[in-house]
Amino acid sequence: MNVLLIIVGVVAIIAATYAVLLYTGKIKDRDGDFIPDVVEDTVEDIKEDVAEVKSEVKRRVKRVKEELKDVKEAGKNLAKQSKDVVEAAKGGNRKGRNKIRYHY
Repeated sequence: MNVLLIIVGVVAIIAATYAVLLYTGKIKDRDGDFIPDVVEDTVEDIKEDVAEVKSEVKRRVKRVKEELKDVKEAGKNLAKQSKDVVEAAKGGNRKGRNKIRYHY
């Protein structure tokens, strides 16, 4: 019971101190919602930063998807090329592009 009274007393002192500082102008509150302007401004800055980060993340995700699509296409080409290597190992003819021979 005594601990509860001490806790209630501490909270009451903190609330009274906040109210006095608010009404004397030490803590600024333009809109009168009992939230200090410093806190409101900080929250607004954080929201702006989050919006910037969100747009950057979306841009990066889009680029990663594009690169994965390119890798997928290259993988398909690699599968086709590997079949040619197997055929060459079996003694088959070359099916790819002809070598460019330079005559000097």
